[in-house]
Amino acid sequence: MNKLIGLLILFLGVFNADALAQEVQKETSKAKVMIVYGSDDCHHCTDTKAFLKENHIDFVFYDIDKNQEALKEMLTKLRNANISTSNLGIPVIDKQGIIFTNNGVFEDFLKKLK
Repeated sequence: MNKLIGLLILFLGVFNADALAQEVQKETSKAKVMIVYGSDDCHHCTDTKAFLKENHIDFVFYDIDKNQEALKEMLTKLRNANISTSNLGIPVIDKQGIIFTNNGVFEDFLKKLK
Protein backbone atom coordinates (compact mmCIF):
# COMPACT_ATOMS: atom_id res chain seq x y z
CA MET A 1 0.00 0.00 0.00
CA ASN A 2 2.81 2.43 0.89
CA LYS A 3 4.54 1.66 -2.42
CA LEU A 4 1.30 2.44 -4.27
CA ILE A 5 0.94 5.79 -2.50
CA GLY A 6 4.61 6.55 -3.16
CA LEU A 7 4.21 5.77 -6.87
CA LEU A 8 1.07 7.90 -7.03
CA ILE A 9 2.88 10.84 -5.44
CA LEU A 10 5.84 10.39 -7.79
CA PHE A 11 3.52 10.20 -10.82
CA LEU A 12 1.66 13.36 -9.79
CA GLY A 13 4.93 15.19 -9.18
CA VAL A 14 6.28 14.28 -12.62
CA PHE A 15 2.95 15.09 -14.29
CA ASN A 16 2.73 18.51 -12.60
CA ALA A 17 6.35 19.32 -13.48
CA ASP A 18 5.67 18.45 -17.12
CA ALA A 19 2.53 20.60 -17.20
CA LEU A 20 4.43 23.49 -15.60
CA ALA A 21 7.23 23.17 -18.15
CA GLN A 22 4.70 23.29 -20.99
CA GLU A 23 3.15 26.47 -19.53
CA VAL A 24 6.57 28.11 -19.23
CA GLN A 25 7.34 27.11 -22.82
CA LYS A 26 4.05 28.63 -24.01
CA GLU A 27 4.75 31.88 -22.16
CA THR A 28 8.32 32.00 -23.50
CA SER A 29 7.24 31.47 -27.10
CA LYS A 30 4.42 33.99 -26.67
CA ALA A 31 6.92 36.58 -25.43
CA LYS A 32 9.02 36.15 -28.58
CA VAL A 33 6.13 37.09 -30.85
CA MET A 34 5.75 40.79 -31.52
CA ILE A 35 2.36 42.25 -30.62
CA VAL A 36 0.87 44.95 -32.82
CA TYR A 37 -2.03 46.99 -31.45
CA GLY A 38 -3.85 48.99 -34.08
CA SER A 39 -6.91 49.25 -36.27
CA ASP A 40 -7.85 47.73 -39.59
CA ASP A 41 -8.92 51.25 -40.64
CA CYS A 42 -5.43 52.71 -40.03
CA HIS A 43 -3.14 52.79 -43.08
CA HIS A 44 0.00 52.81 -40.90
CA CYS A 45 -1.31 49.69 -39.17
CA THR A 46 -1.95 47.84 -42.43
CA ASP A 47 1.43 48.99 -43.78
CA THR A 48 3.09 47.74 -40.59
CA LYS A 49 1.45 44.33 -40.93
CA ALA A 50 2.55 44.14 -44.57
CA PHE A 51 6.12 45.11 -43.61
CA LEU A 52 6.25 42.42 -40.93
CA LYS A 53 4.92 39.77 -43.30
CA GLU A 54 7.38 40.77 -46.05
CA ASN A 55 10.26 40.51 -43.57
CA HIS A 56 9.04 37.17 -42.14
CA ILE A 57 8.64 38.60 -38.64
CA ASP A 58 6.12 36.73 -36.47
CA PHE A 59 3.50 38.95 -34.92
CA VAL A 60 0.02 39.00 -33.45
CA PHE A 61 -2.30 41.83 -34.45
CA TYR A 62 -5.03 43.11 -32.16
CA ASP A 63 -7.65 45.47 -33.57
CA ILE A 64 -8.26 47.82 -30.64
CA ASP A 65 -11.48 49.08 -32.27
CA LYS A 66 -13.00 45.61 -32.03
CA ASN A 67 -11.21 44.10 -29.02
CA GLN A 68 -11.74 46.06 -25.80
CA GLU A 69 -9.51 43.71 -23.77
CA ALA A 70 -6.64 44.36 -26.18
CA LEU A 71 -7.27 48.10 -25.88
CA LYS A 72 -7.08 47.89 -22.07
CA GLU A 73 -3.94 45.75 -22.30
CA MET A 74 -2.31 48.25 -24.67
CA LEU A 75 -3.16 51.24 -22.46
CA THR A 76 -1.79 49.45 -19.39
CA LYS A 77 1.47 48.67 -21.20
CA LEU A 78 1.76 52.29 -22.34
CA ARG A 79 1.22 53.61 -18.81
CA ASN A 80 3.72 51.12 -17.38
CA ALA A 81 6.27 52.27 -19.96
CA ASN A 82 5.56 55.93 -19.07
CA ILE A 83 4.32 56.67 -22.59
CA SER A 84 1.63 59.30 -22.76
CA THR A 85 -1.74 58.14 -24.04
CA SER A 86 -2.76 61.64 -25.12
CA ASN A 87 -2.22 62.24 -28.83
CA LEU A 88 -1.38 58.56 -29.26
CA GLY A 89 -0.23 57.30 -32.64
CA ILE A 90 -0.98 53.77 -33.72
CA PRO A 91 0.17 51.16 -34.23
CA VAL A 92 1.58 50.47 -30.78
CA ILE A 93 4.21 47.75 -30.69
CA ASP A 94 5.19 45.37 -27.91
CA LYS A 95 8.51 43.95 -29.06
CA GLN A 96 9.46 41.44 -26.37
CA GLY A 97 8.44 43.85 -23.62
CA ILE A 98 9.74 47.01 -25.28
CA ILE A 99 6.79 49.29 -26.01
CA PHE A 100 6.89 51.97 -28.68
CA THR A 101 4.48 53.87 -30.89
CA ASN A 102 4.29 55.38 -34.33
CA ASN A 103 4.99 59.01 -33.47
CA GLY A 104 7.32 60.51 -36.04
CA VAL A 105 8.76 59.40 -39.36
CA PHE A 106 7.04 56.16 -40.36
CA GLU A 107 10.14 54.68 -42.04
CA ASP A 108 12.10 55.15 -38.79
CA PHE A 109 9.29 53.42 -36.93
CA LEU A 110 9.48 50.45 -39.30
CA LYS A 111 13.24 50.14 -38.75
CA LYS A 112 12.59 49.54 -35.04
CA LEU A 113 10.58 46.44 -35.93
CA LYS A 114 13.54 44.44 -37.27
